[in-house]
Amino acid sequence: MASFALLLGALMVLAILWLWDYIVVSLIWRPYTIAKKLREQGIHGPPYNFFKGCNEDIKRMKVKADGLVMDLHDHNYLPRIAPHYLKWRAQYGGPFLYWFGSKPRICIFDYELARQILSSKSGHFLKNDSHPTVLALLGKGLVLVEGVDWVRHRRVINPAFAMDKIKMMTKTMVACAQNMVKELEDQASKNKNRLNQVELDKHFQELTADIISHTAFGSSYKLGIEAFHAQKELQEIAVKTLLNVQLPGFNFLPTERNRQKWALEKKLKNTLTQIIQSRLVSEGDAYGNDLLGLMLEACIAPSEGGNQQQLSLSMDEIIHECKTFFFAGYETTSLLLTWTVFLLSVYPEWQDRLRKEVVRECGHETPSGDNLSKLKEMTMVLLETLRLYGPAVFTQRKTTTDMVLGGTKIPQGFGIVIPFAVMHRDKKIWGDDADEFNPLRFQNGVTRAAKVPHALLAFSIGPRSCIGQNFAMMEAKSVMAVILKKFSFTLSPDYVHAPVDLLTLHPKFGLPVVLRPLDI
Repeated sequence: MASFALLLGALMVLAILWLWDYIVVSLIWRPYTIAKKLREQGIHGPPYNFFKGCNEDIKRMKVKADGLVMDLHDHNYLPRIAPHYLKWRAQYGGPFLYWFGSKPRICIFDYELARQILSSKSGHFLKNDSHPTVLALLGKGLVLVEGVDWVRHRRVINPAFAMDKIKMMTKTMVACAQNMVKELEDQASKNKNRLNQVELDKHFQELTADIISHTAFGSSYKLGIEAFHAQKELQEIAVKTLLNVQLPGFNFLPTERNRQKWALEKKLKNTLTQIIQSRLVSEGDAYGNDLLGLMLEACIAPSEGGNQQQLSLSMDEIIHECKTFFFAGYETTSLLLTWTVFLLSVYPEWQDRLRKEVVRECGHETPSGDNLSKLKEMTMVLLETLRLYGPAVFTQRKTTTDMVLGGTKIPQGFGIVIPFAVMHRDKKIWGDDADEFNPLRFQNGVTRAAKVPHALLAFSIGPRSCIGQNFAMMEAKSVMAVILKKFSFTLSPDYVHAPVDLLTLHPKFGLPVVLRPLDI
């Protein structure tokens, strides 16, 4: 009995110490001392609110801004999606300090600071801790792993995105796009005026899911679309819960939303496992040279002598990478295509220019990697689309040690926010027309488009820049070349211009367009 009392007393002491550390130190004392130290360095921001930080203020401003509807020629959507950044920058200057729950964030706007952070190879700036649902959605793949694990993953995956292999994938990209276009042509033929109004953003999502299924995983459309739907549902949960501050351990409680998330995680994992197993069965000893094949070759495999030899990736790591690349493979490119069609509808003179370029370079031939690489004006338009309507609105890094950045002392574990969408509209860097659509700014290449060579941050920069950027650009060119040869397009009267941040930048009400078949 005495031993039980001692054990109970020890547990109570531990509980009291934990509560003291969590409530007093983490939720009260640490935010106070951090804000004080930064104020002494001239960095200010909105006040910290116990436990919730600035999250409720952000929610309130976003709800109010969500009712804003923009003119078609107005590409400054920041008041809609980032009203808190604009308000606090105007009020406190930049950089400023704000709070995600009890976690400090410093928001920077300076390109040189962004370059130092994103180009660093020191390991002092890691990807920030991910929301549990975002982690379930993306997996702990190349985007989120760090250190030696990132080096190992990158070494395995990098060959799959070599330019010569991407050009070989173009045939599949074009074939998938032609199937989509054929379906749209069949729909148009049933109408007397041959016009066809479609929600093109939805078609692009299914198309890019089909393309990544075939090019990277060699899987069927059926399995690809199952993974697509599971990830879309996880994305919806992530958006709804992103600004919710969770109590420690809350993620493990069987709430309705957690149970839904767990079920979707299981469904996604089972679907990806089927894709992997079908490759293991069909390929025998050789797994192929696409992304999945390279990862399977790098998996733990028995040597000829019967001993286990660790090469590079475990099966669990392969599943995480499949999550990462499947989501990145369809989401980012489908949005690039969506916003490109939007801009070409608003600026029909550029639609005509690109169509003439496609006809000039591709003629009546099927687009190929070689002739798509010659589409200079297409490249300019895609880059300008990424500048104005890039999928990623911002990125974050976390300091791993106390350090000095731009003369400011930043403590370990501090979140640094780099708002791409804000910086892409910096008139000091991009010129007075920074809010306008002007593809000609890229006529001399990316590095000469602005006053600093690293101004375009859509694919990030430095060692953690997007490994799939050449794949995404070639896929976008393939799809746009096929569409431009078959259709002219205009926005439907039903279109409402209201970009929204759903982890990535979407048109809130979709992209309804009117397609008119062409005879080229």
